[in-house]
Amino acid sequence: MSGAAAARGAQRIPLSYVAVLVPVMAALNIVGGFIISIVKVPIFLDMIGTMVVSVALGPWWGALTGIITNTAGSLVNGPVGIPFALCNVVGALVWGYGIRSFGLGKSLPGLIAVGAICGVAVQAMAAPIITFVFGGATGHSSDALVAAISAAGLGTLQASFIGGLPGSFADKLIATFVGLAILQALPSGLTAGVGLPKTDQNGVLKYVFIGLAVGIAFLLIAIQQAGAAA
Repeated sequence: MSGAAAARGAQRIPLSYVAVLVPVMAALNIVGGFIISIVKVPIFLDMIGTMVVSVALGPWWGALTGIITNTAGSLVNGPVGIPFALCNVVGALVWGYGIRSFGLGKSLPGLIAVGAICGVAVQAMAAPIITFVFGGATGHSSDALVAAISAAGLGTLQASFIGGLPGSFADKLIATFVGLAILQALPSGLTAGVGLPKTDQNGVLKYVFIGLAVGIAFLLIAIQQAGAAA
């Protein structure tokens, strides 16, 4: 599907949908991030809403959702998240353009691919923020692994990227497939003309379960590595 076709689909969406979906999905991101701050596992869950808005409305609406998430979320989760608004923007662009313009949302392999690409891109954005803004530690559960990798001889920048990669894969795959489930539950007008799976509800659920299983597998790897480094 072309980007022009996706844009035409977005133009048919009533502004009232935009006014509701962006703040609601930003709130979902904030709640997800708050839950993770309590349970202390090496993912974030603060970009599910970003994925939904990026696909339903377009990547730049998703970027706005991400910025709102990290700025408003600082009132709940603390100011440490503000610089990582850039990561939310990167994720929005990957999901939005990957699914709306390049058709990666039409199949299970495509959805896994866009989630994985998002994981790499977001972690590439996060690593210099972790390194140069926070000195290699942000208080996240992945800090121990980053420190262990750095102690093994890699620089802080490389350690920040490698140490967070399994958790980023897990986080973005989970966000991709939870987001897919939410998209399927939204009014059909929101996804008109967007390349999502052409299958029935049971088929979409199968995609969601398989995608979540892959994401959870990466989460278990991240937990194991973080535990070994602690």
